[in-house]
Amino acid sequence: MRKTPPEEMLHSLLLRTPKFRPVSSHLRSSIQKPSSNSLPPSPHPPFLLRFRTAYREKIHYLKNLGIIDSNLRNPNPPSHEDMDQILSIINYLKSQGFSDSEIPRLASSCPNLFTSNLDPSDISPVFEFLTVDLSATIEESRGLILFCPQILFSNVDYCLRPTLMYLKDIGLERLNLPTNLNAHLLNTRVSKLEVKMEFLQSIGFEYDEAKKACTRLPPMFGYSIENNLRPKFEYLVGEMRRSIEELKVFPQYFAFSLKKRIVPRHLHLKQRGLSVSLKRMLLWGDQKFYAKWK
Repeated sequence: MRKTPPEEMLHSLLLRTPKFRPVSSHLRSSIQKPSSNSLPPSPHPPFLLRFRTAYREKIHYLKNLGIIDSNLRNPNPPSHEDMDQILSIINYLKSQGFSDSEIPRLASSCPNLFTSNLDPSDISPVFEFLTVDLSATIEESRGLILFCPQILFSNVDYCLRPTLMYLKDIGLERLNLPTNLNAHLLNTRVSKLEVKMEFLQSIGFEYDEAKKACTRLPPMFGYSIENNLRPKFEYLVGEMRRSIEELKVFPQYFAFSLKKRIVPRHLHLKQRGLSVSLKRMLLWGDQKFYAKWK
């Protein structure tokens, strides 16, 4: 049996209405009138039938999208009004270029997006920011949100716009491209970005040098200072006996694993009495590196 796609399922809700055949005069004459003591038939059965059918199909539709857990035997389904509110969010997202196949990904990574407490007007400012301030196309906006759905809950005036201005000021460009890095950078508050700049200045970078380093290695904004940046810096100047100037030339040093790349290669060169630039030491693949310095 062919499985009905979610979009066809929802569309059918709008088209399905009960059909009635006219009653013939012969049949009408054979119908007995109810006695005065009997209760009149309910005037609402057709409406209730449509309501119940629509309700069941909406539940099925939301289960197919992963918004309601289909594995639960006795789920606590939302009310009819709550479902309509959730469907309004889905319809708004679809108007912004999202497909039914992408909704489960959003529901999995950001379930708060599909609750009765949210209204399309709550997230529309973010779409406007992406289109107007960031100059992103519909496809680019969609891609950025898929990489970081939490961006939809960020305040435009207090987070997104100041962050965009800060990133542009230090020299980052093409932030509209839908990459995982861009999406998470845009959703990072300026105060957290400034901490990484302050760390670089604390170890000997001038402000402009720190800006240049972050521009050359934007993922640095996401690195932990205590678990990444500081241990690598201390190993560089302590064990490797290298100067901060080398780090200014090759800030990408921070992108390599300390245990798996930096330490083994440093020790390999040290045992052979060799000294090479950080770039040659780290950029080459294992085969080329160990073949060059046997």
